[in-house]
Amino acid sequence: MLRRMSAPPIYLDNLATTQVDPRVLEAMLPYFTRHFGNSASATHAFGWTAKEAVEQARAQVAALIGAVPQEILFTSGATEADNLALKGVAEFHRDRGTHLITCAVEHKAVLDCCRRLESRGFQVTLLPVDRWGQIDLEQLGAAITGKTTLISLMAANNEIGTIQPLREIGALARERGVLWHCDAAQAVGKIPLEVGALGVDLLSISGHKLYGPKGVGALYVRRRPRVRLLAQLDGGGQERGLRAGTLNVPGIVGLGMACELARQELEVEALRLGALRQQLWEGIAGSLSGVELNGHPTARLPGNLHLSFAGVDGAQLLLALPDLAVSSGSACTSGSAEPSHVLKAIGQQAPASLRFGLGRFNTEAEIETAAVRVVAEVSRLRGRAGDHPALHHEPALTGSKN
Repeated sequence: MLRRMSAPPIYLDNLATTQVDPRVLEAMLPYFTRHFGNSASATHAFGWTAKEAVEQARAQVAALIGAVPQEILFTSGATEADNLALKGVAEFHRDRGTHLITCAVEHKAVLDCCRRLESRGFQVTLLPVDRWGQIDLEQLGAAITGKTTLISLMAANNEIGTIQPLREIGALARERGVLWHCDAAQAVGKIPLEVGALGVDLLSISGHKLYGPKGVGALYVRRRPRVRLLAQLDGGGQERGLRAGTLNVPGIVGLGMACELARQELEVEALRLGALRQQLWEGIAGSLSGVELNGHPTARLPGNLHLSFAGVDGAQLLLALPDLAVSSGSACTSGSAEPSHVLKAIGQQAPASLRFGLGRFNTEAEIETAAVRVVAEVSRLRGRAGDHPALHHEPALTGSKN
C-alpha cells in the first residue's frame, strides 16, 4: 500500500531528474499551440517560425559549452547522444581501428553501448578507478594503441559526483590522435565546461538534468578538425543527415532556455549548492558515527552528496524516510540486490548508501530538515536514541573544481 503523507516529500533527487524551471516552461508553451509548425517545412511561415526557434536554441546550447551552433545536434536525450557518439565514431572509423577505451564508473548508456560494440567485433578496454572514482592518467595513456579510435569518459559521475581530470584527458587524447567523447549529462550547467579548452571532440547533453524537459538532449560534434561519424537513424536527413526524425521543437526550445539560464546563473548557483551540500554533510556527519563520504572531496559536483552508513540496512533506511525523495546506490536488502557498479568500482561495500541531489529549488530549511531526519532514522535503526560525533573523518567538502 502507498504510504500517505500530510505533505509532499522534500525533493533531493535532482541527479535523477530536475523540475522544469517555470521560465523554461513559459518559453516552451507557444510551440505546443500557436507556433506548432514543423521546423523542416520550408515553404510557409509556420515552418519558418519553428526553424527560427530551433536555431536560437542551438545557439543557446552552444554558448553554454563554448561551441558554435553548427556543432550541436539535437537528440532525444543523452542516451541517444551517447549511442550516436560511440557507435557512430566506432563504425565510421572501423577500417582504421576497432579499439575503444572507457572506465568502470560510466553510465549504463555508455557501458551498454560498449557491450553492443563488442558483440560486433570491437575491443573495449575498461579502466579501473581509484577510491574517489577517478581514472589514472598513466593507465589511460598505456591503454591507447595504434588501433584506438575513441575514448569515452564522463565529465562527472551520476552517482558519486566525482569530476574526472578533464583537461588532462583532452590533452592526452589530442597528443595521441584519438577522439574523446565526454558524457556530460550530469555536468553541463553545473560546472564550467568549455569544449575548446578541454579538448573534447564529442559531448552529450541531457535536458532534464538542468531544469529542462525530458525527452530532449544534444550531441556536440567538433567541426574543426572535423569529427566524422556514421548516422544511427535513417530517414529524412534532419540534423545534417546525422540524426533523422522530426525535431521536437517545444523540447528543443526548452533545452535552449535551460542552457541560457544555466549559463547566466551557473557561478552563483554552484556556490549556493556547495554551501547547502556542506550544511547537509555537517548536519549528518557531525551527529553520526560510521558515515562515509563517497566520491572525491573536492573534485565533485556542487549539488552531490553521496554517503554510506555502517550498521544499517539500505531498504529499511529508505522506507524510514518517506518524507525525503532520495535514491540509494547500494544493496537494498541482503541477498536481493547488488551494490551499484559505481560503488563496486570504488570498493564501497557498506550495506546502505544514500545519494542526495541538491538543486535550484532546494532551501536551507529543507536541508536542515533532511539532516535531522536522516540522523534520527539511522540512529533508530541502529537501535539507540542517539549517536556519537563522527568517528570516520573525511576531508572537509569544499568547492568543486574541474
